[in-house]
Amino acid sequence: MRYLAAYLLLSLGGNSSPSAADIKKLLATVGIEADDERLILLLKELKDKDINELVKQGSEKLASVPSGGAFASSSAAPASGGAAANEEKKEEKKAEAEEESDDDMGFGLFD
Repeated sequence: MRYLAAYLLLSLGGNSSPSAADIKKLLATVGIEADDERLILLLKELKDKDINELVKQGSEKLASVPSGGAFASSSAAPASGGAAANEEKKEEKKAEAEEESDDDMGFGLFD
C-alpha cells in the first residue's frame, strides 16, 4: 500500500510515470526502506495504465462493498439476545479506563 501511495503522490505532483528510484527516494524521506520485489511488481502492474481511470474503477468497486456501520451493529444486538450489547458496553468501559490512564505517566499536559 505504501508503494501505491508513493506512486500516486508522485503522479499528483506532476511525475506522469514515476520510476522505482523516484518511489524509493520519496519513501526514504519518511524513513521507509523499499522492498524491490514489491516495487517492481507494482510498476509492472501499473505500466501503461491511466491512474485517473484506475482510481475511478476502484471507487466504483468500493461503492458496492457493504460498510456495516451503525445499521449492522444495531441489528446484530437483538439477534443475539442482548449478550452482545452487554459485551460491547464492557469493552467500551475498558477502553475508556485505558484512555484515562495517562495520569500514571508522571507528568501533566501543562507541566
